[in-house]
Amino acid sequence: MTENDPKLEAVALAYREGQTAPRIVAKGRGLIAQEIIRRAKESGIYVHESSELVALLMQVDLDDRIPPQLYAAVAELLAWLYRLEQGLNRIEALPEPKNLPDELSNRSKNN
Repeated sequence: MTENDPKLEAVALAYREGQTAPRIVAKGRGLIAQEIIRRAKESGIYVHESSELVALLMQVDLDDRIPPQLYAAVAELLAWLYRLEQGLNRIEALPEPKNLPDELSNRSKNN
């Protein structure tokens, strides 16, 4: 993360057990993205960097649940985080999500 990077984007997700899907609770570019990341780190929340997944999530409206097309990619991330928090898996890095839908990936590259 570089200071005052206007291209920086960040999306914050929230998920509680029993919900149908995670929802977007914050998103922004530039200084807003930096603030989202800063607050997450201050709160001890894991920050994962995946520009392709962020680009797709930026298309979702604030307070909306993620679309079904992104369930697999986000579930992969949440499962990894759960294992990490439980100490069940000592993975150094999470690979880029494999389950990004092609139709959304292509749309984000064109925007």
